[in-house]
Amino acid sequence: MASERKALPVIHKTRCTGCGWCVAVCPPHVLSLEVAHWKKFSQLHDQAGCTGCGKCAVRCPFDAITMVRIPDLPPAR
Repeated sequence: MASERKALPVIHKTRCTGCGWCVAVCPPHVLSLEVAHWKKFSQLHDQAGCTGCGKCAVRCPFDAITMVRIPDLPPAR
């Protein structure tokens, strides 16, 4: 199996303040700060590169990131 990832971060833009703490702690550097309508917020820009470690969700002081479990793939035949 190429990846052991079990979850992906979902960023709730209504809670995100764009502080950048999650971007700073992301080991594979797959989060970035984006600007929309004069407001900064975090965004997962490389879903395939995400390891699912959850460090971003733990570090977020505003509970703006939830790790969402991805379904296991069926076994290959």
